[in-house]
Amino acid sequence: MAVQLLERPAESTRGIVRLDARQLRIQRRITLILTVLPPLAVIAAIVSLWGTGITLTDFGIMLAFYLFTGLGITLGYHRLFTHRSFRAVKPLRVTLAIAGSMAVEGSVIAWVATHRRHHAYADQHGDPHSPHLAQAGGLRGVILGLAHAHIGWLFSSENSDRNEWAPDLVAEPAIAKVDRHFGTLTLATFLLPALVGLALTGSFWGMVTAFLWGSLVRVFFLHHVTWSINSICHFYGREAYQARDESRNVWPLSIPSFGESWHNNHHAFPWSARLGLRKWQIDPGWYVLRALQLVKAVRNVKVPNRAQMLAKLKR
Repeated sequence: MAVQLLERPAESTRGIVRLDARQLRIQRRITLILTVLPPLAVIAAIVSLWGTGITLTDFGIMLAFYLFTGLGITLGYHRLFTHRSFRAVKPLRVTLAIAGSMAVEGSVIAWVATHRRHHAYADQHGDPHSPHLAQAGGLRGVILGLAHAHIGWLFSSENSDRNEWAPDLVAEPAIAKVDRHFGTLTLATFLLPALVGLALTGSFWGMVTAFLWGSLVRVFFLHHVTWSINSICHFYGREAYQARDESRNVWPLSIPSFGESWHNNHHAFPWSARLGLRKWQIDPGWYVLRALQLVKAVRNVKVPNRAQMLAKLKR
């Protein structure tokens, strides 16, 4: 599904590692399983529960794991590890790395390396998932570009060199250890909801439905919300601030994405821990971060001041 891109300058290949044929084959098979199985689970959930609906237990399990893993991505992988927009005590750093890993979007160091490369080349050659670099033009180019940015780039043979883009995390023993255990944490994110369902209901069917909703359906929705930031939020929406790319704010995604869809705000101030910069811009990740700040779990929280925001405001 990866889109053929226009010929790019040599400097845009900095920090790229190419997989060999065997590695690429393994990566594509794993990616295919993890992208096809959750949608099939959604269909199974609809068919099996037609006319009855999701139980309160299953909904609670799904919501709890969605919040835990989603906050692991937005607060951990993104705002803390990629952009270093705040500092956190070590137990919280490790917890956020584990939570992000359980979102099944890649190991912490690999995710950070890719996202830092995205910002270095945002919507230019070298960006791993821009929707604007498809070789085709017109409507076909739009469709191919969005498909590539949303999911196609996951099948690419190009990986971001972690030693080039995330040497700080490679050198941090606790985070490097979490990174090495990504496979184990992936198994845990699928098994734990089922075990919780079994414990709460005491039945085999309760375990099955908890796995269906709390594992597969939850991963499906979280993946597509995250991928929509790469695709939709670089194509549609409002451009509030001047940025050197095509990032856009898309308000309907602000709640399920924990504030990540204030994407133009983010690209204008990538170092900011707050993504919803206006009072009315809902940013659940920021609200959790403020609570953590009150209990002294985080410090050195970076946010643009009024003068900085005015200077970049789109006229």
